[in-house]
Amino acid sequence: MEVVAVSNQLKKRTVKEIRVNLDKCIGCRACEVACSGFHAKPKYSSINPERSRVRVVMDLLSDVYVPIRAGDYTQAECSGRNTYTINGKEYTQCSFCSVSCPARDLFREPDSGLPLKCDMCEDDPTLAEPMCVQVCRCGALTYASWEEDVAEESVRRGEMEIGLECLVTRFGKDKVADAFDQLMGEKR
Repeated sequence: MEVVAVSNQLKKRTVKEIRVNLDKCIGCRACEVACSGFHAKPKYSSINPERSRVRVVMDLLSDVYVPIRAGDYTQAECSGRNTYTINGKEYTQCSFCSVSCPARDLFREPDSGLPLKCDMCEDDPTLAEPMCVQVCRCGALTYASWEEDVAEESVRRGEMEIGLECLVTRFGKDKVADAFDQLMGEKR
């Protein structure tokens, strides 16, 4: 009987996080402006807060500002609507949700309707910190990164895959394929 040794080699993964301190946020929305400028085509050519991957939600009654970053896309709405009470004010589950879903248009590209997701401003060349953190003068947004060991690398879907899935769901595979062929100058 032959014994085969299998070794689990751990890989390093860099974890990046934008942390929010609500006590410091003054609602200036500089993060929204910087994010929309960074993601404009060409870069910094226009400012449209609808393209921003961060939004500052404001509670007018208690003067609380909450920066929310765009999260993952989901094809379905939440199954339940929970209500949270914070400092005597009631909020719905959607109030501080970062997910792009059919229930609201908060994190959608205004021209195409495709969902937006925070990419931490990763581009070439890579920035030391995301733009929203760089322009946050009150220190409400801070950036942290660290390495951790992982047994296997998880596969993450990129913006393109999420966008194509959204288009296929909305218009159907044949229409998306036809549009792609037209863009490429080919006929089906």
